[in-house]
Amino acid sequence: MSSWIQDIRYALRSFGKSPGFTAAAVATLAIGIGANAAIFGLVEAVILRPLPFDQPDRVVFVAETWNDRRGNVSAGNFADLRAAARSFESLAAVRYGSFNLAEAGEPERVEGARVTQDFFKVFGVAPLRGRVFAPDEDKPGGAPVAILSHRLWRSRFNGAPDTVGRTIRVDGEPRTVVGIMPASFDFYQDEEQLWVPAGLTPQDIADHDRHNRVVYGRLAPSATLTAAAREADAVAAGLRARFPKDNEGRGFRVQAFRDLLTEDYSGRLLILMAAVGVVLLIACTNVSNMLLARGASRARELTVRAALGASRGRLARQLVTECLVLGLAGGALGVALAALSVQALVAASPAGVPRIEQAGVDAGVLGFALVLAVGASLLFGLLPAARVARGDLQGALREGGRGVRRGGRRDRVRTALVAAQVALAVTLLVGAGLLIRTALHLQRVAPGFEMDGVLTASLTLPPSTDTASTVRTIERLDEELARMPNVAGAAITTQAPLGPGGNSNGILAEEWGLDMKRVVDARLRIVTKGYFSTLRVPILRGRGFEESDRAGAPRAVVISHALAERIWPGQDAIGRRILCCEGTPEDPRPKTVVGIAGDVRSRGPSEDVYPEFYLPLAQAPDVAWDWVQRTVSVVARAANGRADSLGPSFREAVRRTAPEVPLYDMKTMRDRLRARVAEERFVTILLTALGAVGLLLAAIGIYGVIAYFVVQRTAEFGVRIALGASSRDILMVSARHGLMPVALGLAAGAAAALAATRLMTATLRGVSPRDPLTFVAVIAVLAGTAALAAYVPARRATRIDPSEALRSE
Repeated sequence: MSSWIQDIRYALRSFGKSPGFTAAAVATLAIGIGANAAIFGLVEAVILRPLPFDQPDRVVFVAETWNDRRGNVSAGNFADLRAAARSFESLAAVRYGSFNLAEAGEPERVEGARVTQDFFKVFGVAPLRGRVFAPDEDKPGGAPVAILSHRLWRSRFNGAPDTVGRTIRVDGEPRTVVGIMPASFDFYQDEEQLWVPAGLTPQDIADHDRHNRVVYGRLAPSATLTAAAREADAVAAGLRARFPKDNEGRGFRVQAFRDLLTEDYSGRLLILMAAVGVVLLIACTNVSNMLLARGASRARELTVRAALGASRGRLARQLVTECLVLGLAGGALGVALAALSVQALVAASPAGVPRIEQAGVDAGVLGFALVLAVGASLLFGLLPAARVARGDLQGALREGGRGVRRGGRRDRVRTALVAAQVALAVTLLVGAGLLIRTALHLQRVAPGFEMDGVLTASLTLPPSTDTASTVRTIERLDEELARMPNVAGAAITTQAPLGPGGNSNGILAEEWGLDMKRVVDARLRIVTKGYFSTLRVPILRGRGFEESDRAGAPRAVVISHALAERIWPGQDAIGRRILCCEGTPEDPRPKTVVGIAGDVRSRGPSEDVYPEFYLPLAQAPDVAWDWVQRTVSVVARAANGRADSLGPSFREAVRRTAPEVPLYDMKTMRDRLRARVAEERFVTILLTALGAVGLLLAAIGIYGVIAYFVVQRTAEFGVRIALGASSRDILMVSARHGLMPVALGLAAGAAAALAATRLMTATLRGVSPRDPLTFVAVIAVLAGTAALAAYVPARRATRIDPSEALRSE
């Protein structure tokens, strides 16, 4: 122990004598370790941290599948699965939505859910205060109660201890708060904040058609995920046989809840984790090169210590100790950088990433940083220590250190490290370049409508509002908006492009009859007549909706081009009729196609075009208002082109039409587009920043090797100049020595990038993982950077004074 302490003290004194080297090495390591610790903090919070449940591995997600697409579950199918399956200890159905919440203040719209009684039992989470729902409260006519999330309790009720037992108004109905959930149950920043009992009626349980509920379950103690999936398949087969019209082609998929929670983000976070790992490797090769150069300059010191009796192992241990000191210092500074970086990353992260707000520098991150610091110390210190262990120290002493210096001229280790740096930088920059190309592609993708100058907002009418009143209120709101100043066009729709929510329905051509195997799924929008002109969605053939498309008139429908091609490929769809949404086999209530609209990328530029159809407001089926929970979106185009200037007009129109209903989620279309591509933009910016850091570190490494090469060959260059060598000759010798490993690194890096970028296929849009333009651009940038880094010290070599160089030798 005393000898280790002696080594540490010696290392500190040694580094104190070389402040420039020490600062550069510690800063380089801090960048690599800090970046890794910061990203690990996100990964740990989102993916690795245990879920705050009792036995979280038993919590599962149950979805319906149709044509290999995952979807929601009907209330009837849920009830039959709950009654028949024995692999589940409990099952719960959830219908997400939003509520008008009022309590001693202005009403506000909050995200919420209607849940069956076993919902909290499935997750095994006890409330922070109060209790969960009682069985009798989850029945038709049960006591009106509600449970609040911790976030809502703190924000709306200031964390008041007497909130439990208080009466609040939810969608105009008084409800008693019976419980408050713990903060750990807040998975998402924009998740539901209020729960009320579902109270499924006999009619709900008999309904196998409306697939609008999310189902979670807890496996029985002896059940496995495979056994539960097999049992769910058997139930699905029975449902297909008993209810072929509603369940043709449908099945169940059972998935671990943890996988559901992270499936949209784990891939991107792991890509970032791999990227920061590459940055750390580049940093380690840089520091290793610096230590090799420093070791060469310390040759006389090491040979003197060997002459005084120090063994090779003792000298190697000293060098390893110095590396550990450097690594731990870099790790400490890296943790400080990570603490700042994690806060910035959480603030800049897109909405909807689960538990990301819980990320920070905790014990797990500190342990990870310590492991990195020690591991990096061994990694970059291995070569210098091995060189000392193998070196001819006595011979070096006899030559006064010159042998070591001459050997340095043929040092292939340092050039190999430069090649490795360049190869790693190529891999990193190619990944960043592909994401940049993806971002550029998404900017060029036409959304199918003109979004500039358009403002959107949402409102939800009370569930007690009947269909006729719902339609009248929406029509009055539409008229009020159209009369507002600075409004060039306005419309109401059940789902605006780029907005949340939305419903889909199965579509059949009339000539197909009720052949459910031919059903085409399409998104439904109920719209007022000004919808297409306001958003400037082109009508490719036929017409949009008119005043004549009223209740009692022939049923009209406008379909998207994609839907027309799915049902009648290569044919004229105008005048054809479709079956959907309502009717019976005896009275299918067909709808006549009056127009073909252009395709709209409703979910953003990164999603493929999906078939859509539009129904006029006055002809929408009564049941459709239950599907959309009486939620509509207001869209308007500003005459002055400034969408945000329409906010007061929106509020005034709603105040005149439905003063008790809050307007919420008001955003411009440009803001919605930014939100839709926020995840891609977040990952692209981070990976680009990491690529820039990798490029900088690689350039520093190349510069360092050339500079060291010039110092080691100062005498030789002095002789060459004295014998008549030109500046160009010296420049070429120096540059050739530095650029050879760069060329090798570029070749190796291109091959590594070809293999690595295949893992990014699912993340890329509009560009191939082997995009030649990206590879050429990255190689050109790295080659140019390397040439510049090599030129500066090589140019210095041409200015050597021969007499000074020979005297110094």
